Amino acid sequence: MIKLERYSEEKIELWNQFNKQSKNYLFMFDRNYMDYHKDRFKDHSLMFYDDDKLIALLPMSEHGDELISHGGLTYGGFITDSKMKQHTLMDCFEELIKYCKENDFKNIRYKCIPHIYHNQPAEEDRFALFANGANLDTVDVSTYVNLESPLKMPKGRKAQISRAKREGVIVEELTGLEDFKKFIDLENEVLTERHDVKAVHTGEELKLLHDRFPENIHLFASIKDNKLIAGTVVYEYDHVVHTQYMAANDEARQIGALDLAISTVLNKYRETKKWLDFGISTEHGKIYLNEGLCAQKEGFGGRTGVYEIWELNL
Repeated sequence: MIKLERYSEEKIELWNQFNKQSKNYLFMFDRNYMDYHKDRFKDHSLMFYDDDKLIALLPMSEHGDELISHGGLTYGGFITDSKMKQHTLMDCFEELIKYCKENDFKNIRYKCIPHIYHNQPAEEDRFALFANGANLDTVDVSTYVNLESPLKMPKGRKAQISRAKREGVIVEELTGLEDFKKFIDLENEVLTERHDVKAVHTGEELKLLHDRFPENIHLFASIKDNKLIAGTVVYEYDHVVHTQYMAANDEARQIGALDLAISTVLNKYRETKKWLDFGISTEHGKIYLNEGLCAQKEGFGGRTGVYEIWELNL
């Protein structure tokens, strides 16, 4: 008998412990990560029980008459343990739909967790979505590098990496507040100029999250003449390292400083991770591919993987 309840703060330890033992564990589903921006999103996360035993978590946020899994996260589907089987998740979806109807929600927007983040196969949710009449609303293009068997970089990319070294660029992992602030200032310059948007995080927020998860969040900065000119913030997971942000000023682009930073990340994690995920090169909700950005990522030996978002109208 499946039942569900809405997450509340007194369940934080139970939530975090289940997440850590799940077959698709991600540190950003830890409540100490999720709740840093709880003032921006109305959390409506759910916990699923079989009798009295917790069997699944579903990070969600409330947006009018719609539930999104999760509005403040790149993805946020069902978190389950190794005992979860297809028929049980079908029952969870049945209870989810009933719960949403009883609470006057008209739509579920469901962001699937890409398979490369799974410790064990965990795509029961995709079939449950399809079986319940959900529609595939968005397919975003990301770029994955297989770190165990990477494709060769083109000569031009290798030449840029060599040039950065000749120009005296060094790559360092930085951890200070001012370092994160300088990086986000650089990121915002690039985003404002090219897309008229700003980074989701402030420098202060990234420092806060880094201090909470120092083993998972890293800033690799390209330094020239004691100045940060390029870099990347990476999120480290069990099998994946993800470039959450990448930024470079004009000088850095000319001399390959970001190329050197990414090359450093690839070399650092080559022996301990399976994948590097560059993140999307498309615009959310639009069939628009930034071909230049995608080609840049492919130049590090990556090829396409996708992020799926499904819509279930109730």
